[in-house]
Amino acid sequence: MKWLVGLIVGALAGWLAGKLMDSKHGIIVNMILGIVGSSVGTFLLGLLNLSSTGGIGDFVVSVLGACVVIWVGRKILK
Repeated sequence: MKWLVGLIVGALAGWLAGKLMDSKHGIIVNMILGIVGSSVGTFLLGLLNLSSTGGIGDFVVSVLGACVVIWVGRKILK
């Protein structure tokens, strides 16, 4: 059940990150980016010896990670 909640949170985070970053991708791609971004955000926080707590913290980390993934993708594809 926890993985399903994680997928839903990642999908919502990707959608929000797509809106924040003015992404031209479709909603499905943004959802996938949110799921990947969740892992990226957690990894980046780990590098800084930080972690998120609670559902809201996890959501914020997912959004930030998805924004990073979108930004990197733009730089690579430019």
